[in-house]
Amino acid sequence: MVSRSANDSFAALLIVGGLVAVIFLTGFVEHTRPPLPSGYEDEDAALNGSRLKGFAFGAEGLISDWYWMNSLQYIGKKVSTVGLNNLNLEDMTALNPRLLYPYLNSATDLDPHFVAPYSYGATILPAIDSRQAIALTEKGISNNPDQWRLYQYLGYIYWRLGNYEKASETYGRGAQIPGSPIFMRMMSARMKTEGGSRGIAREMYGQLLAEAEDERTRQNAELRLRELDSLDERDVIRAALSDFRSSNNDRCPANWSQLLPNLEKRSPPGLDLRIDRANNIVDPSGAPYLLNRETCSVELGPDTKIPRQ
Repeated sequence: MVSRSANDSFAALLIVGGLVAVIFLTGFVEHTRPPLPSGYEDEDAALNGSRLKGFAFGAEGLISDWYWMNSLQYIGKKVSTVGLNNLNLEDMTALNPRLLYPYLNSATDLDPHFVAPYSYGATILPAIDSRQAIALTEKGISNNPDQWRLYQYLGYIYWRLGNYEKASETYGRGAQIPGSPIFMRMMSARMKTEGGSRGIAREMYGQLLAEAEDERTRQNAELRLRELDSLDERDVIRAALSDFRSSNNDRCPANWSQLLPNLEKRSPPGLDLRIDRANNIVDPSGAPYLLNRETCSVELGPDTKIPRQ
């Protein structure tokens, strides 16, 4: 009995000592580990879901959902580090979202008919890697040739790239699918003549907003529409500032209140500028525009939620 008790005590001491050693070594490794390049805090473990296809005993759809949900959370965390108002919607490479495409590719390998990951990738990936965006969306079309929305998304990618001829061709192909809306035929025709206009952009993002299948795509479309509204508003404000200077010996107004009469003359039908109680002109996010008196121009204010390009 004495011998057994001694052995038990020794084993307990050995376990405790081992735990202490592990804790010490873990702390030592954390403090001495060289810094990793930005973005390498992402873990690559189990990313290649394609290898699971055929070995998941019928659970491919469930695993595909897991990759899809992780792609949403992954980008959400990346965006939260900079904030929506500081996010460059044209170029998101600064976020180094290197795992987004592998997540989406794995999801669609496991379930080729799961349309949502294709749609999401088509709206987010163009600001990260256009080649990946095109590859994923063409993969979706190949696996789901009767889904006209995928042609819409592919046309959107080519439109972003400024390839209006290819965008027109893609919308035209989608328009031939039974059940596709007249919007597809209209876009196919207008791309050739109005491809770079704000009007086309407004229709494009309005359609994406109406059909968004996830919150991130919806937020992106809403931000884009607000940005377009703000661009129109700033054009009108700049014209009113020019009028004011012409009528006042090149003097810039001291505040927005002095500019309001000129704005009433310049505002086109359908454009309703918002004025707060302090007579500040506010942007579509509700933040006051900034009057830069040194350059006599309008700028986005510090509290804006409009993307700064």
